[in-house]
Amino acid sequence: MSAVAFPAALAQDRPAQDHPAETDTVFLLHGLGRTPRSMNWLGERLASHGFRVINLSYPSTSHPMEKLAEEMRARLAVMSGTSSGRVHFVTHSMGGIVLRAVLRESPPPNLGRVVMLCPPNQGSEVVDRLRGNPLFRWVTGPAGAQMGTDDASLPNCLGTVDFELGVITGNRTLNPLFSAWIPGPDDGKVSVRRAAVTGMKDFLVVPASHTFIMRHSSVAGQVAWFLQHGQFRRDPAPSTGPLATATGIRKTPRNQ
Repeated sequence: MSAVAFPAALAQDRPAQDHPAETDTVFLLHGLGRTPRSMNWLGERLASHGFRVINLSYPSTSHPMEKLAEEMRARLAVMSGTSSGRVHFVTHSMGGIVLRAVLRESPPPNLGRVVMLCPPNQGSEVVDRLRGNPLFRWVTGPAGAQMGTDDASLPNCLGTVDFELGVITGNRTLNPLFSAWIPGPDDGKVSVRRAAVTGMKDFLVVPASHTFIMRHSSVAGQVAWFLQHGQFRRDPAPSTGPLATATGIRKTPRNQ
């Protein structure tokens, strides 16, 4: 299980921050069946904002999520201590659920902020349909079947989040069959509604698919902005009332 580090580079036009990014570390966690390569593009851009970026690898299809979280917890206990500033996390898909399991038991004392991309925070109807399929279980391993929408699924057993969390999810699909199984807008694997979790601080929907959201043109900037400011960047709010996201969830303007 390796980690790829990107050197921090000072951005030419970096916005004002409430903490210097150069002292902060960002850990990246990829999704189910992926590798750190899937997060490389995002990692390079976060490094350009001045963050020290560590792109983690873990055997996502080899163990149940509880075991993956246990192993990740032990690694992070050592690695987070090497940061002179705060420790942030950016995850994709199942990586967010693994991280929730880690942070529920032992958050690092210097924990900063977390951004999750397309997390199945309330499970996925795709898993409900396919968890009994031998091919699905072979491809996704034991962790794949744990992400259903029932009350006993791991995502729904983790409870609310008590850390600063921003969620970015997509509403474009590359898989019409999977999307036909998912009520409402979705990214091809997770519904917009089920990406949300109680306790999150901000929520953003972008026109991206589950598979490629980490390479969407606006996502890297939004991730960096949340890590720096604790909220996603939006156009100035109209004076008539609160903002409305693409999900219909209403957000208050940043100055309220």
